[in-house]
Amino acid sequence: MDRNLTYPVGIYHSTVKDCEIGCDVLLKNVGSISNYIVQDGAVVFNCDSIVGGETAFGNGVEMNIAIETGGRELMSYAELTIPVAELVCGHRADKELQKEYKEFIAKYLDAVKSPKGFICAKAVVRNTPKVVNAFIGASALIDGATLVNESTILSNEEEVTEVTGGAFVRKSILQWGCEAASMAIVDKSILTEHSHAERHGKVTESILGPNTGVAEGECTASLCGPFVGFHHQALLIAAYWPEGKGNVGYGANVGSNHTGKAPDQEIWCGEGTFFGLGVNIKMPTDFSHAPYSIIATAVNALGQKVEMPFSLINTPADRLEGISPAYNEIMPSWVLSDNIFSIKRNEGKYIKRNKAKRTQFVFEVFRPDIVDMMIEARKRLSAVKEVKTYYTDKDIHGLGKNYMSEESRKNGIEAYTYYIRYYALKGLKKKVEEMFASGRIDVVPKALNTKTSDTRWEHERAIILLEFKDADVKSLLGAYAGMCVKIARDVEESKVKDDRRGVRVIPDYAEAHEAAKDNAFVKETLAEAEKTRIEVQNLIAKLK
Repeated sequence: MDRNLTYPVGIYHSTVKDCEIGCDVLLKNVGSISNYIVQDGAVVFNCDSIVGGETAFGNGVEMNIAIETGGRELMSYAELTIPVAELVCGHRADKELQKEYKEFIAKYLDAVKSPKGFICAKAVVRNTPKVVNAFIGASALIDGATLVNESTILSNEEEVTEVTGGAFVRKSILQWGCEAASMAIVDKSILTEHSHAERHGKVTESILGPNTGVAEGECTASLCGPFVGFHHQALLIAAYWPEGKGNVGYGANVGSNHTGKAPDQEIWCGEGTFFGLGVNIKMPTDFSHAPYSIIATAVNALGQKVEMPFSLINTPADRLEGISPAYNEIMPSWVLSDNIFSIKRNEGKYIKRNKAKRTQFVFEVFRPDIVDMMIEARKRLSAVKEVKTYYTDKDIHGLGKNYMSEESRKNGIEAYTYYIRYYALKGLKKKVEEMFASGRIDVVPKALNTKTSDTRWEHERAIILLEFKDADVKSLLGAYAGMCVKIARDVEESKVKDDRRGVRVIPDYAEAHEAAKDNAFVKETLAEAEKTRIEVQNLIAKLK
């Protein structure tokens, strides 16, 4: 149908049975439409069969999240959010919570059940052979879909949801601003607001968080939180990943959940986990206390629990006596020391790319819960009883099925310490600014020794008192300004490394690639650091 071609409203060449048709509706070339409410301004064009009947529109569908055989199952409802899913799936021992959720779903289903399907105001359904028991929201576009069956499509004029290009949607819910396109399959799943499946992507018994997309790959029995990049042929099965903000690279097999007895194993991913090209992750695995870690290309990882944030897990550099050849090498805090560009860029990237209107996100990476993980990891690295050339989990708890070198241990302690202090001193600057803004300049020198009701500041203040003995506010502010400048330079250096490597390998690399000094994010980071330095100078001047 030509989008620029208009037809007069009315019913043409269509069979209509037991329907309620609103004003300004166009029904044309519809083989049969029965038991549907078609609201004002809707268009149904060139479809074979639109059939309604007693239905809950895909609500109340049981999804086996994280464990394919059941155990963390979740009943769907149209407005489900990731925090609710996280609560229900991740707290199975809370029997009262589970009971309340079941009661809520029962009441919800009673409220939404209908003897007819809905095509809401200004929705367009065209070139789609079959639509069965669907709720198609206002202004939604169903164009060239293979099937829409027992599903809810939430939509409005500002956040149009689209099912196009041969997509298949069954027993599923697509929230506002979602897209299923180019032969994607969405089956017994929920796409929360502004998520998508495209390019033959398969989403089965899974929940996609806001701004997450699956293209070409397969996501099965998974709770996949916001901002996950999943753009290539890869596999994610039985994953509990509510924090999201990570990546699944081409050829990644995060899905060894079958022990030969049953597919009943699971993986808990950490916030910001990056699964590199061609990795193979065996289960059970828990990376939830290793946020923003990278599993490098071609790593074959045993089932394990890792509790070292910002780590790099790489293929072993050496075959070591007494250590299994199946162990990989782990470098705690490597992402902080060698790839801070990615961390700082992600904070801004997610803010800019966010389209969700109903979900509140925490974009800040260095925040109390993650800093506490860093503190614990540093404590374990520092508490070795005997200095060795290499360590395993027998020596330092939290390394998982990996070995770590002494050099990496020392580097880990150093990087964790630096960013723990950076977090705390950033809080000091904010608190001093608040004191100046409220005219309490006289209490600034006492800020470190004065207890308050501000939970975040108390966390930051406690760290400062532990990390900096007898330091005064002015010197600490000066240290923070220097840290910001160093981090900005480290961001630039992270990008410069790519430039250096590139020109050694590709003849005209410099002509074809943007130099680090010209990179918009690098320039923005350096400018922000300079702005912070000047702000701190002004604060210190006022304290004099």
